[in-house]
Amino acid sequence: MSQIHWIKNKTDNCYIVSEGKDAILVDTASAEGYERVLGECSKFNMRLIVLTHVHFDHAENAAKLAEHFGIPVACHAADMELFDSYDKQPLKSYGLVGKVVLDASLKVLRETKVEKPGNIITVEEGDDLSSYGINAKIIELPGHTKGSIGVDVEGKYLIVGDALDNWISPATGHLYSDLEEIKRTADKIKSLGERTLYYGHGKPTANKFKLL
Repeated sequence: MSQIHWIKNKTDNCYIVSEGKDAILVDTASAEGYERVLGECSKFNMRLIVLTHVHFDHAENAAKLAEHFGIPVACHAADMELFDSYDKQPLKSYGLVGKVVLDASLKVLRETKVEKPGNIITVEEGDDLSSYGINAKIIELPGHTKGSIGVDVEGKYLIVGDALDNWISPATGHLYSDLEEIKRTADKIKSLGERTLYYGHGKPTANKFKLL
């Protein structure tokens, strides 16, 4: 039976998914959270890092952690271009919450280049993570970025990255590269039924959130 371990780094979340001692890490936080994430991961036999998308607050520590543990990093092929520049997929926002978050993030998004891990693999919808010791599958959740993905664990827990957020209350992600895509993604998540949702930002909740 899998367990989800929530690692909170100021406003950024990442998660260790474990079965016994085997574990994967979903997202890696920004650089300032490196030591905390490293310490939590060191309690397990780390097998894989999954990036829900390639923005600095989710991926900045990926290369360093992957090298430390000697493990691969998985992301969607559509997000590989973000290792070169955030400007490949600029963000827009909706609502006051979205405007505030985007205004606070734009400078660092533009100035922070995420190091591309040496051992990187691409994943897509339905890919099974059981070979890494975890009963989980990849789910594609585009809209925040072209290649945003989530991890569906045992059909009970869903790590959604920034496809949804819980800055104030659970809702369709306030920042998007494609508005229609993120709306479709929110509908997709809602249709999955009972799940505990784990966000890139905010506390976990049941699968109940505001659609845009």
